[in-house]
Amino acid sequence: MCSLVALAFLIPLGLSLREQSRNEAIADAARRSALVTGALAVSTDPAVVERAVVASAEGAPTRPVVHGLGLDESAGRASGSDLDRARSERQSLVVDVNGGVARLDPVVLGDRTAVVEVFLPESTLGEGAGGTWLLLFAVGAAMAGAAVLVVDRVAARAVDSTRGLVKAALSVGDGDLGVRVEPTGPRELAEAGYAFNRMADRLDAARTDERELVADLSHRLRTPLTVLRLDAEALESDDTSVGSFSPAELDRLRGIRRIRQAIVTLEGEIDVLIKTTRKTVALEAGPAMCDVSEVVRDRMVFWAALAGDQNRPHRVNGAQLRIPAPVPRAELAAALDAVIGNVFRYTPQGTAFEVAVSRRDGYVAIRIDDAGPGIANPDRALRRGASDQGSTGLGLDIAKRVALQANGSVSIDRARLGGASVVMLLADPEATPRQVSRFGLVGRMARDARDTKATGRRWPRQRPTDD
Repeated sequence: MCSLVALAFLIPLGLSLREQSRNEAIADAARRSALVTGALAVSTDPAVVERAVVASAEGAPTRPVVHGLGLDESAGRASGSDLDRARSERQSLVVDVNGGVARLDPVVLGDRTAVVEVFLPESTLGEGAGGTWLLLFAVGAAMAGAAVLVVDRVAARAVDSTRGLVKAALSVGDGDLGVRVEPTGPRELAEAGYAFNRMADRLDAARTDERELVADLSHRLRTPLTVLRLDAEALESDDTSVGSFSPAELDRLRGIRRIRQAIVTLEGEIDVLIKTTRKTVALEAGPAMCDVSEVVRDRMVFWAALAGDQNRPHRVNGAQLRIPAPVPRAELAAALDAVIGNVFRYTPQGTAFEVAVSRRDGYVAIRIDDAGPGIANPDRALRRGASDQGSTGLGLDIAKRVALQANGSVSIDRARLGGASVVMLLADPEATPRQVSRFGLVGRMARDARDTKATGRRWPRQRPTDD
């Protein structure tokens, strides 16, 4: 636009030299009009336009008038038809008006066109001819230089914005959904930047939802499968090798056997699936935190209902306050389901159990006690886990993996209720580092670590059960 305005200022140079004095006056009017049109090219603010009008009127007998902006047009001399012609032709016009001539310079401002009118009285048309030519050339050169500078800066911003958008798009294509761009440059590129950020936000939210769904798969599948196994084990024996049976009885016993075999197969497949999906989610999601108390309360909602069906007294201790742990919520929920599921699987109906949460000595302890027969060989139970299905058969491998992930451990001891006591220790992320003490969990772990080197036994040392 600026270059077109500059060309419009140079149009009067083609006028005949026969009217040199007249043209010099008109050229002076063009100079004054250029100050106003230049201001309009920058801003249409009335204050800015008024300052330009005042500046252009210094030393002149009349002030320029701006038509089409709603400003005061009472001093204008041009007729409405002349103004319309200037707008339609979009070029400078010199028209005869009452008392002299008027120079009309149209300025395109978006969807409208303003017209700058400079009135030259008849008495001034023969004055000031000298130096007007040089002034016009100077104004045109200045406007052209300004146009080049503006175009260069706009082009540089557009190039920088485009490069940033391309780089961010390539990063998203490589899997980095956390990249965002700073919307800059021309309006179209800025809008493209905002649209890109909205797209990346939605992709990131979709992947987060997918991760949570996959991570939640463990206890969603394991819990109903545990109930199904318990119900299947409550059925009568499927042994058909002893006794005589009618064909209908044989079909029913074989059906029971197929149900139990299908449950075993399903457990193996779920173990493989969970192991694979957990590994993928852990690699993508990185470190995670959860509230141990909230997870314990949530899982006990399910197990309490099942305990009611089997007349099992149960209690939860210490799960009222927030206790953070450096493990994903779904991982800890799966570990709790596995250990509590063992209580239901390997103890008679009506056996009491208790889940307790405590926090001390830099560790968070989750203890699951039961009043069952206990575990005859705790060391052997902790050493199991070589199954190609990724499961120990007691669910302790899941608990051990979660505890190791949180820089902790798992131990088995005699419970206060008389049965087994499985304790999961998880590092407390909010604990203040402290020196090893002779007392407490930290001192116990340090002593047992020395005992492990000397005796080859795992921490903690287990007391033999009465079984």
